[in-house]
Amino acid sequence: MTRDQAISHVQQHFDSGSFQATMTRRVAIPTESQNPERGRELKSYLEDEMRPAFEAMGFSCELMTHPKALAPFLYAERLEGCDLPTVFGYGHGDVIRGLDKEWKEGTSPWQLTEKDGRWYGRGIADNKGQHTVNMEALRAVIETRGKLGFNAKYLIEMGEETGSGGLRELCAENQQRFAADLLIASDGPRLRAERPTVFLGSRGSANFDLSIEARAGGHHSGNWGGLISNPGIQLAHAVASIVSPSGQIRVPEWVPKELPASVRRALSDCEVDGGADGPVIEPEWGEPGLSPAERVFGWSSFEVLAYKTGNPDTPVNAIPPRAWARCQLRFVVGVDAQEIVPALRRHLDRQGFPMVKISTTGEALFVATRVDPDDAWVQWATASIAKTSGKKPAVLPNLGGSLPNDIFTDVLGLRTVWVPHSYPGCSQHAPNEHLPPELLREGLTVMAGLYWDLGAGQTPART
Repeated sequence: MTRDQAISHVQQHFDSGSFQATMTRRVAIPTESQNPERGRELKSYLEDEMRPAFEAMGFSCELMTHPKALAPFLYAERLEGCDLPTVFGYGHGDVIRGLDKEWKEGTSPWQLTEKDGRWYGRGIADNKGQHTVNMEALRAVIETRGKLGFNAKYLIEMGEETGSGGLRELCAENQQRFAADLLIASDGPRLRAERPTVFLGSRGSANFDLSIEARAGGHHSGNWGGLISNPGIQLAHAVASIVSPSGQIRVPEWVPKELPASVRRALSDCEVDGGADGPVIEPEWGEPGLSPAERVFGWSSFEVLAYKTGNPDTPVNAIPPRAWARCQLRFVVGVDAQEIVPALRRHLDRQGFPMVKISTTGEALFVATRVDPDDAWVQWATASIAKTSGKKPAVLPNLGGSLPNDIFTDVLGLRTVWVPHSYPGCSQHAPNEHLPPELLREGLTVMAGLYWDLGAGQTPART
């Protein structure tokens, strides 16, 4: 049996409609982790879909729980030899709320629908479709070779969309059991739909509120204008002190000291393109002197997500008593996550805004992570993907968004190689989540080749 036969096997599986049938079943389970009424569905996804699929491949499975997790985890492992490389896989079966009424006519979040050359359904991109691709590729290798040729460990969680509660603690308590040579997993988008992509970590994310509470109530602008401060104006100036008019960050602790040479090399041929449905890149926005890819994958960015003062729906002639803004910093390796808020406090005080209060939002703080693009395992994985696809993969030092990758790098000590099977225009977290089926098919072939090579005995030296 050969590598080409394994790839052909998984392609035939897709072309026969079997993959689509599996996705239809999984999309139909409404695993909304933000909905407290979906506890039964979250467990059902693991018990009725994941466990049988893994056990059919010869994996032993265990449902695991943690007090900090709102839903259980499924851990599956297939161990073939202590002298073989071990890969850790990860995926999440929970999804964002369906937003049923907002989907286009003829589609539904809980029904896989083929329309206009796309497959629609909640979770097709994030993340049911992606971990299903990887599981089917594993199955194709087993059925072709008769074995994997490596050890496989896999963790499926059901709370990623609510902050992965308990995941860190579960991994910390099971470090030895979850030990592996590297993580290979799939989430997020490719750089472009047609270009296979590898990313090696993620930007960190910190959300916080800025507010000014000037007085108890509003006061007539004719009688008091020019005599009392306007919190809306003050907060606008405070925000403007954080970034330049073109979006350049002015808090020095929020940006890295430099862009490493290996990161620059990896991003030198990466073109950011959201496709026909994406926004047009504005070349003058953000950090000057950087390419678009360097700005989004190698640097930090600050955003105002919401801003409110007065009553926007029914404005009145009164000076508002308060102003509020929800802000976000996406940051990269080289920025100390624990210094983000203290650095902002010092900056605002220096700029004359001691009245601005900074409050954390209670959302999870994601820490920035990045594996060196020159790492031997990264080079091995990209060579395998190039061999299968006939295309040069884009290598992103980290995802522009955020995910709990630091749990795998810092707690489990793993190199992390993410191979996404989505694209920037997929509408994840929004109505009309979808993927082109040809992207899923290529993902299956790429992963079958990658898993075949992992068991072929020519991987980098184990540490």
